[in-house]
Amino acid sequence: MRRFFANRWWVVVATVLGLIVGAGPINVFAFGVFIKPVTADLHIGRGLLSSGVTLQALLGAIVSPFFGALLDRWGVRRVMIPGIILFALSIASFMFLRASPFVVTYLIFAVAGLLSPVQGPIPYSTVTAQWFDRQRGLALGIGMAGVGLGVALMPQLAERLIGAFGWRMAYVGMAAAVLIFALIPVALFVREPPGMAGAGAVQRDRRNAARLALPGTPFAAAMRSSLFWALGIAFLFDVMAINGTLTHIVPLLRDRHVPLPEAVGALSGAGIALLLGRAGSGWCLDRFRGAYVAIGFFVMPMIGIALLASGARGIVPAAGAVTLGLGIGAEVDLMAFFVSRYFGLRDYAKVYGLMFALFNVGTGVGPALSGFSFDWFHSYLPIFIVYEVMLFATCTIFLRLGPYPFPARQEGLDAVAAVKAPA
Repeated sequence: MRRFFANRWWVVVATVLGLIVGAGPINVFAFGVFIKPVTADLHIGRGLLSSGVTLQALLGAIVSPFFGALLDRWGVRRVMIPGIILFALSIASFMFLRASPFVVTYLIFAVAGLLSPVQGPIPYSTVTAQWFDRQRGLALGIGMAGVGLGVALMPQLAERLIGAFGWRMAYVGMAAAVLIFALIPVALFVREPPGMAGAGAVQRDRRNAARLALPGTPFAAAMRSSLFWALGIAFLFDVMAINGTLTHIVPLLRDRHVPLPEAVGALSGAGIALLLGRAGSGWCLDRFRGAYVAIGFFVMPMIGIALLASGARGIVPAAGAVTLGLGIGAEVDLMAFFVSRYFGLRDYAKVYGLMFALFNVGTGVGPALSGFSFDWFHSYLPIFIVYEVMLFATCTIFLRLGPYPFPARQEGLDAVAAVKAPA
């Protein structure tokens, strides 16, 4: 039994469960269900409330590189367990949102932003990349699929909690879900490979020595690389367009007199598509050139935004949400994979943390832009046009990517599968 639970795939299981209640599903996608009841209760505009998400994402972006460095120094497990508890408390604090003074609301969003990296892809993808080499794309795809499940399930949970207890207590229920689905699996299953785990100064030095022995680009060199910034801009544009659209899809459909369960169902459909996009992109990355995989998946949201902009009814909005979900399903998986193949594992957490910081900026800016587009023009169409241009630029950047400097090795980290991990 001990050997059974030491299997490295339990790390992937914990990743799936933890990311169901991650920062993305709760702070971004479930937020869309809260927009109308919160703005109606507080008597504020959608743009002003969504600007809190922008602040949250910007602060999350600022701390992400430092969080990555923290993971490299202390190890994933020792950082995540206390971090998840603090993250859950920050979610519960949303019950205190208020319109006057709005600085209190901004402060709540700010604290949630500072703690958001602990329940984002950075720690989960870091430990997954440590355990897997030749199957890295598949493992990352399966693990990151937890975000898709979260996008499908968390808005549904939010809708039911709001209906039963009101939006303030609904946030307390979301916090409880974090403790159940993230804290317990991480405490039971998340661990570093042999030689990289443990506490104390001696073990920390050994872990750092093992990390530095891995092939990869030093963090400082990666920051000076035009390739890094090209990828960062591509993922920034992509997430601005997709998250900016999906976050407002429930109020957009409600404005078109679509019933609330149907509108939330469209968002959940995006979550299911996200799940397929995670696993599908991971499978494709292990077999085809990553640039072509990225372009294929990012053409999908261009189609989805066009469908939503058309104003058509019936199955069209659901189809638009699904195509957007396929695109967002691939983005985090692609980013984690590209960082490992273009920059290696030596400073993976720091490099990925910085790129995820740019990604986080887009996560927050997109919803705010959509909110202000509605407040100023009483329509989402102007910002949808901007999003289409951004996605076209993203595909152009991926088209220019070259071969991997750090391709999969014949014999690598997959060999640790045969090594019995520490308890």
